[in-house]
Amino acid sequence: MRKVMMLFIAAFVLAGFSVVEYNRAADENGSILKVNAGFSPTVGHEMVPFQLPDMEEESVWIKSGEKKLIFLNFWASWCGPCELEAPDLQKLHEKYGDVMTIYGINSTKNDKERAARQFVEDYKFTFPVVFDREGDITKLFKIQSYPTNFLVDSNGVIRERIPGVITYEDWERRIEKWLEK
Repeated sequence: MRKVMMLFIAAFVLAGFSVVEYNRAADENGSILKVNAGFSPTVGHEMVPFQLPDMEEESVWIKSGEKKLIFLNFWASWCGPCELEAPDLQKLHEKYGDVMTIYGINSTKNDKERAARQFVEDYKFTFPVVFDREGDITKLFKIQSYPTNFLVDSNGVIRERIPGVITYEDWERRIEKWLEK
C-alpha cells in the first residue's frame, strides 16, 4: 500500500511540473497575443503590426504607414477556395501593386510548408508570401475559415473583412472604393 501511495505522489508531482512547464512555454510562444490582447480584427479597428518570415526566411514587417492599401490574404495550400482565388490575387497585384500591397499569409501551423511553397510556385505569386508557423497571427486575426481576406486603409484601419471567395470584379469595386477615400 505504501508503494502505491509513493507512486501516486510521484505521479502527482510530475503532473504538476508538466502543467507549470506547459504554461511557461505558452507564455513564451503566445507573447504576441498578450501584447495585442486589445486588438479586434473587425471593420473599423486599427490593425496591429506584425512580423513573419517570407519565402527566403527574411523577416517582413506588415504594418500601415506606407500610404498604400494593405490586402491580407490568409490561406492554406489544401484549401479549394484558396485555389479558386489564387489567379485573381496575382491579377490584383499586377493591376494595383503601385497603390496596394498584397501579403499572402500562409497559416502554416494548419498547413504543410512544402505544400505551401509549391502552391506559391504553381500560381506564380509575385507578391510577398509569409509563413505563420506558430499560428499566432492566424489566432490573433481570429481566422476560422480559408481564405479570409482583409483590406486595410493607409491609416491602418481595417475596412473590409471578407471570408471566402468573391469575384475579381467585386475585388476591383472594393479596392477602388477605398482608393478614393
